[in-house]
Amino acid sequence: MGAAYPTLDDILEEDMHHWYTKFMKESPSGLITLFELRTMLDMNGMTEEASSYVEQVFLTFDMDRDGYIDFVEYIAAISLLLKGEINQKLKWYFKLFDQDGNGKIDKEELETIFKAIQDITRSYDVPPEEIVTLIYEKIDVNGEGELTLEEFISGAHEHPDIMDMLGKMMDLTNVLEIILNGQLKRAIN
Repeated sequence: MGAAYPTLDDILEEDMHHWYTKFMKESPSGLITLFELRTMLDMNGMTEEASSYVEQVFLTFDMDRDGYIDFVEYIAAISLLLKGEINQKLKWYFKLFDQDGNGKIDKEELETIFKAIQDITRSYDVPPEEIVTLIYEKIDVNGEGELTLEEFISGAHEHPDIMDMLGKMMDLTNVLEIILNGQLKRAIN
């Protein structure tokens, strides 16, 4: 018989001490490295873009830039992805998309991320080029080929279809379930 695992909401509602105990059992050092994250996500056979995306996700969650995700960063990341306000999520998306850190997202950065997401989720419904073209046609009001944080957030709010598309593309619930269920499986064994 297969074991039934709790939902993400159940896990987040558990008391913090219990959650911390689970984290420390999985990561006795109290830290998760990029290598460990890739191992949790079973990155074997993933494309270079998918691997790069996971690294970018790791870097956005490693808030103090020490090369590790500690417990506080881990809980903050899970809370943001599952319970965060839309503006918080849009700011995080922007930070994730802005791979070179120049405060703007260009078409290439956005397309690279969307290709990587599709490789990880194995969902290829709409070509990334079409998604990027749609976003820039509607949001890039100045026609510069780059989006600032302000343009990105206001454009997403003004165009519900883009907001919906971003929400679906950036839904990392399945990734979190892989991590959490992997931790729970190892804790049970």
